[in-house]
Amino acid sequence: MKMTKIIIKNVFLGLILVGSASFVNAQTTQTDTASSTTTMAATAQSGNATIDGLKKQIETNPKDTESLAKLATAYQEASDWTNAVDTWKKISALLPDWAPSYYSQAYAYQAAKDDANAKLSYEKYIATVKPEEVEQNKKNLAYAYFYVAFAEQQSDPAKAKEHIAKSIQYDPTNQDAVKLSKALNS
Repeated sequence: MKMTKIIIKNVFLGLILVGSASFVNAQTTQTDTASSTTTMAATAQSGNATIDGLKKQIETNPKDTESLAKLATAYQEASDWTNAVDTWKKISALLPDWAPSYYSQAYAYQAAKDDANAKLSYEKYIATVKPEEVEQNKKNLAYAYFYVAFAEQQSDPAKAKEHIAKSIQYDPTNQDAVKLSKALNS
């Protein structure tokens, strides 16, 4: 049973990473205006079909965490942050010790400009990452610590310093974290 859970968690992580890579690619790919408009219309239609199909699949099995992860990713790709957050929350309820769902919630909250809930979700992500998972989650941990430090720099500078130190520990190449560390420690 434990091996099955690990395999399922790895599948979800892969889905999230694939969805994130698609999102980054979509944000950095340049196209001409006419084909871009056509592509966006086609994407919206296929995105809705994908979302509708996944919603139907989940109706038959509300605990299908793999389909829920695909649905949450589809919502993110459609920039539907409210439904993305709600879907990630459902996954967190079903798999409360699966840290990537909290990171994805935080990402969606952040994209929706809900900084308070983004901070809380990043903190939950940090708390949920197991010691044996730290190595594979260093970049995400670094960003989560950076975000929390940034959010706390005015209200709790001492705590912000602790978080930014952790961020740099996990990713010393993050120039934003290095700059914030210098600002906090000057």
